[in-house]
Amino acid sequence: MNPYIKQFSETGLGDIAAVGGKNASLGELYNHLAPLGISVPDGFAATSAAFEEFLAANSLRGPLMRLMQSLDKKKFSNLKEVGAAARQLILTAEMPPAIATSVADAYRVLSGAEDLAVAVRSSATAEDLPQASFAGQHESYLNIRGKKKVLDALQKCFASLYTDRAIKYREDHGFAHEKVALSVGVQKMVRSDKACAGVAFTIEPESGFRDIIHLSGVWGLGENIVQGTVTPDEFLVFKPTLQQGKQAVIQQKLGDKSKTMLYAADGDAGTTINLETPKEQQEKFVLSREEVLLLAKWCLLIEEHYGKPMDIEWAKDGITGRLFIVQARPETVHSQKNPYLIKEYQLLKKGEPLAEGNAVGTKLASGIARIFPSAKEADQ
Repeated sequence: MNPYIKQFSETGLGDIAAVGGKNASLGELYNHLAPLGISVPDGFAATSAAFEEFLAANSLRGPLMRLMQSLDKKKFSNLKEVGAAARQLILTAEMPPAIATSVADAYRVLSGAEDLAVAVRSSATAEDLPQASFAGQHESYLNIRGKKKVLDALQKCFASLYTDRAIKYREDHGFAHEKVALSVGVQKMVRSDKACAGVAFTIEPESGFRDIIHLSGVWGLGENIVQGTVTPDEFLVFKPTLQQGKQAVIQQKLGDKSKTMLYAADGDAGTTINLETPKEQQEKFVLSREEVLLLAKWCLLIEEHYGKPMDIEWAKDGITGRLFIVQARPETVHSQKNPYLIKEYQLLKKGEPLAEGNAVGTKLASGIARIFPSAKEADQ
């Protein structure tokens, strides 16, 4: 048995220490929910043992620990420099031959005769736990094709354990840096660049109302919605009516979907490109009513299996027309709150508006507004 590779077919929720939360959940979906009719793309994980061996072979543990000890833990004034130095250590290290061979062999089996496009995603071993959310802190790479590019993306994922945001999050939440390892998932790409992708919550994400499935979607690859780059289409599905087999879509809202992320052509600098969405596409919903209901039914099955509200990623393949679930993790905001306790805030005075935007949630806060001309001054 190869300690550096774990196939999704042999992975489940009991394997978080070996493959991280994201990959453990993908294995769980692949093994237990695919038999119920939910489409899940196949893949494998480079394990946390591969990451630990990579650090050991390059004698990186000591230097990384010293860098984390040098962090200004009060003002984080040197966070940018410390993070950049940690990532550079990992990016310039040598990939041990045993790991490189294991990953290349697993990719060849997954890919078959041709070099198949895959998504290469980070999966931290403390990730997607009910009390922690590492979402968006570690890197993902889409449309990766060929074993050399897969190995390059793997090493970049290893380095992303030390993004500035990930370092700060671990400090804020008391995770010891050296206790969190990184696994990397390699999963067949769904050709959503030719269709659409999005996310779903089995709980209303602003109010925490549990009888709603909230679906949202954009044209092209799903990164635009994950990163909040565009305003997506939104669909609200009422669970009790869905369970009775009746018309359950109670609201749908057209988003601007101003950008569409596509695969880049071979030879382009990156693996994806973000283009302006044509006007006629912006004015169309990304999903039909039947597709919304199918995804909502899948979301219900996933929530029932996990026994808790879930945060789910979906994608539609534009070549086959099939829908897929590509990720599922426990929802970590409203599910942690007391559902019988409601806090309301009232604004007693109004001042001159300095900035405007969409609110997320309903809290109020007060303090001195500090305006920076660029992110370079974030430590101030």
